[in-house]
Amino acid sequence: MVDETPTTAPENADAATDERLAVSLKYRGTSQVVAREGRADIALFGNTYRTEVRAAGKIKEPIPFREALSVLYEVVASDFRYKPKDRTAYLAYQRLKKESAGLAAWQAQQAYFDWLQRNDPNAWTVLDPVISVHPDELFFEVFSKDEGTYAKLSVDWSAFELEGELKFGTTNVDFSSVLYDGVQRMRSYRDTHLSIGGEGLAVQTVGDPHVERTVQLPMSWVRGFLQVQSAATLPRTTITIAAIDLYNLLRQLRLNADTKKGGRALRVELVPGECPRIVLEPWEQVLETKSAPYKGRIAQVVKLWGRRRLMMLRRLLPFADSVDLHLLGSGLPSFYVLRAGAFRMTLGLTGFTTANWGQSASFDLLLPRTALVTPKMEKVLGTLSKKHFASLDDLAKASKLEASDALEALQQGSQQGKVIFDIDREVYRIRPLTDEPLDLVRLEFRNNRERQAHDLLADKEAVKLVSESMVFDSGIELVGKVKVEAEKREYRPQLTLLDDGRIGHAECTCKLFRTHKLKEGPCAHLIALRVLFAQLEAKRKEGRGKARARVTVESRTYVKREAKGEQMFQLSLDKKRFSVRWGLRGQELRLQKLFFNEPGEARDAYFERVDELEAKGFLDASA
Repeated sequence: MVDETPTTAPENADAATDERLAVSLKYRGTSQVVAREGRADIALFGNTYRTEVRAAGKIKEPIPFREALSVLYEVVASDFRYKPKDRTAYLAYQRLKKESAGLAAWQAQQAYFDWLQRNDPNAWTVLDPVISVHPDELFFEVFSKDEGTYAKLSVDWSAFELEGELKFGTTNVDFSSVLYDGVQRMRSYRDTHLSIGGEGLAVQTVGDPHVERTVQLPMSWVRGFLQVQSAATLPRTTITIAAIDLYNLLRQLRLNADTKKGGRALRVELVPGECPRIVLEPWEQVLETKSAPYKGRIAQVVKLWGRRRLMMLRRLLPFADSVDLHLLGSGLPSFYVLRAGAFRMTLGLTGFTTANWGQSASFDLLLPRTALVTPKMEKVLGTLSKKHFASLDDLAKASKLEASDALEALQQGSQQGKVIFDIDREVYRIRPLTDEPLDLVRLEFRNNRERQAHDLLADKEAVKLVSESMVFDSGIELVGKVKVEAEKREYRPQLTLLDDGRIGHAECTCKLFRTHKLKEGPCAHLIALRVLFAQLEAKRKEGRGKARARVTVESRTYVKREAKGEQMFQLSLDKKRFSVRWGLRGQELRLQKLFFNEPGEARDAYFERVDELEAKGFLDASA
């Protein structure tokens, strides 16, 4: 049951709203692991407000299943957002410590939990996984609190000795800390049985066994969940590495802490005919993978962020046969698929959290923005509902549509929470996120300021990029001009875009920024400037090599790995100015600035150097 009424009304239209989606959950009992004579039973109760599903059977390999469920729980509870120091909790803890000094251990523990529930109720909020029973597999889906990590566990039916018939569908399951503690007690020498459905197991309980609660999901969380799944439908580069390669990567991260000023990215270097290389910043540690040579036609360097989240895969890694990396591009979401026999764990990393509005605003442009239910989408979803899962070609053929039209319909269905793309099997699956349709208008934008920013961009004369300058070792400085006809005012937003897509500095001449700075979030003018620059960058990359005569501003970074280190060239064209920095990465770069009488002369010199570097085998590492 879904109640889409906002829990809090914004005080004014300009406020960054924190709308929430109230989802009612009701279970016939608490999911848990019940130990019996010589066996253990995992009882997963489904949401009675949704379509009933059923699956039961003996698990052939309990240990991989235990580790996979543990990974899911860790993803659900993970929160990688920056947390400033707050002495309030510490002082309250000190008072609690004095009050509970004479209590027994269990009483002191209960006192702490009571305090936690009063002062930090969000710590108790664990969003229940979505579970689907399909003809070929059972799969769980979760999304982290910080909106940065998506995980999907797929289990083939060959991993079970099935008992009874399967009932296909999608529901939520109660995944509490009680269930997690019980899962940790699973052992290989004890038969383990799984039961999924509304009836679960006949567990002895006192009083009413039903569990009913309402979870207030932030609309941004729902939107992020849908977006990261939709990202899987975009064009991507796929490579396969050995499990030991991922182990070596995690080991390096485990032994070295991140530095404040150093880079925090993973650079994946892809050269045709060579094994992929993974470089860890800022240590410039090069991991030569043991995978097959890269078969792509174009050499490229892809930068990935969110690498610390990969540590959540460590428990399942000993059982993995191989790891697939699906790369959408630098600074964009990436997907990691661990294959462990009948088990497959897909981890999707957005590369940013809710606090990183700069990257999230840029990512929004990759997907179509629509709240319509088109006849083509209804036709494709109707076909998919009968099959449960199918490839794009099969759906296009069955629906009698062109492949491009079918893909567009599936992307729209994915953004509306009705379909997912199973990246590890390259098929689409029917999977409604909620039992009732979502309010697509509320999901179209994160907040009112973002809506205002896109309204400004709709007027082609309202938002202008006045200047764009590359500041080496810092990023790109952008200065914009925003005319708001309704207010009869002109604003001057400025921001510095770092190499990893984050915003290093931002300011605006509007009243909101002068009053609150960025404490209340970015203003609509800053968002509009960031989105405008992302649109311009997309057009530049699309037109590279096709329309050089029209280029007046552009920046590129080229790298080449040699025995003495990684050679790097940073080229920047700014109308009549052409700047070059070069040297070994990690060392001070040499600088050359050239000034020309005409923009065309600077452009010719710029592309002459570009062609020269590409001919020498340098890789374009521009983010």
